[in-house]
Amino acid sequence: MQDFFQNVSRYPRYLISFSLGIFWFFLQQLKPFLKNPVTAIALVGFLSEASLFCT
Repeated sequence: MQDFFQNVSRYPRYLISFSLGIFWFFLQQLKPFLKNPVTAIALVGFLSEASLFCT
């Protein structure tokens, strides 16, 4: 029974590491766009409008 609870306790850590990995991947993909001021403003504008639209 103790093995069961140890196994279940691993799932939250897996979920956190999986979510952080996805976030890190998207951040690395968007990093080149932040070097140019024009694309950085467009990217920030798009992300802010997308967050307002989705809520």
